[in-house]
Amino acid sequence: MVIAVIGAGYVGLVQAAGLVRLGHRVRVGERDPARLGALRAGKSPIYEPGLDSLLSEGMANRRLSFHASNREAVRGVGVVFMALPTPSAPDGSVDTRILHDAVASLAGTLERGAVLAVKSTVPVGTARRLASLPAISDRGVRVVSNPEFLREGSAVHDFLNPDRIVIGTADPHAIEILGSHVYRGLTGDLVVTDPASAEMIKYAANSYLATRLGFANSIANLCEAVGADAAEVLGGMGRDHRIGPHYLQPGPGYGGSCLPKDTRALLSIADRSGYDFVLLRAAMEVNDLQRRRIVEKVESAAGGSLQGSVIGLWGLAFKADTDDTRESPAVDLAARLLAGGAIVQAYDPKVNAPISGVRPAVDAVSAASGADVLLVATEWKEFREVDLSEVRGVMRGSAVVDARNLLDPGVVEAHGLAYVGVGTVR
Repeated sequence: MVIAVIGAGYVGLVQAAGLVRLGHRVRVGERDPARLGALRAGKSPIYEPGLDSLLSEGMANRRLSFHASNREAVRGVGVVFMALPTPSAPDGSVDTRILHDAVASLAGTLERGAVLAVKSTVPVGTARRLASLPAISDRGVRVVSNPEFLREGSAVHDFLNPDRIVIGTADPHAIEILGSHVYRGLTGDLVVTDPASAEMIKYAANSYLATRLGFANSIANLCEAVGADAAEVLGGMGRDHRIGPHYLQPGPGYGGSCLPKDTRALLSIADRSGYDFVLLRAAMEVNDLQRRRIVEKVESAAGGSLQGSVIGLWGLAFKADTDDTRESPAVDLAARLLAGGAIVQAYDPKVNAPISGVRPAVDAVSAASGADVLLVATEWKEFREVDLSEVRGVMRGSAVVDARNLLDPGVVEAHGLAYVGVGTVR
């Protein structure tokens, strides 16, 4: 099939590359000249394991093309995926103007009876509103909610090995096209529902994960207070088949492009619907409290004051295996430390963009040089392999605050460093 994807961000690029791997021809519409130029030159503007090879494969066999004109990308195409940004508004609601304007501008170019699948995370009712646009309804375009469930750092794997494929529509033709043709060959469960429920599934899933992480951090904090080991407690919980081990790792709280935005959006939806979503509100508060708690650990390790202290920061990405710093816990921690008067010097294996106020370091050891406290904020495997004797030799202080529980406490202490983790009692 010939398919169009509008938007070459994280979701759009993975969607396009995955569809090419499934054997389709894909046209990608992207209006950002710099991003478009990089893609046409064979360079991915984002770091995502496995993505470069899929993009190169698609361009080499000429099944993948990039277009400055969205209209050019969709002309004559029967299936179009919309993967455009839907940022948070100041009140936490979702701003869908970019998506709405793009659909409106394309409506007259879309093939009659085409399937328009919305990949963007959107408020409940968006598919219905798009379908009611006169140019969409007059052409019989079938608007479908088809939310994505990709984890950054493993997005390519998630696309090719989905748990489920959610299709929100009552149109038999759209269900047949997406379920039997577009996603043919994928083994995930096909969940067919109405558009509003499909839109809600995405918010519900991400908000549940955020709540689960908040619970894990709360248990870890309580373990510190009572002298229990959070790793043992949460590990024991995870062995219950009703619970499972995922998203029970304590740390600096959730971040990234999805969970913070989606929890705010769902809370906004609840507020506008007259429902007081106490549980979700509490989960968001717990996330903020966890960041404060990590900063307090660093402040204590620095001798009780951040003023003038040098903090070595390992990690800036919101999680390992990505270069995404959007709502990153590491970046937020850096900002809080800077606000307290600390000097922050940081290293991340993939993040090269400057972070306001943060001194960049060329490697992990350099980030620790002269530091009073070393803070591990992103769980890169590379950090486990750093020679801690070198780290001890260049640090001014000796405290390591491991916000990800990434390092082995015994190994850290064997090198003359003091270890502070999350939910651990030393």
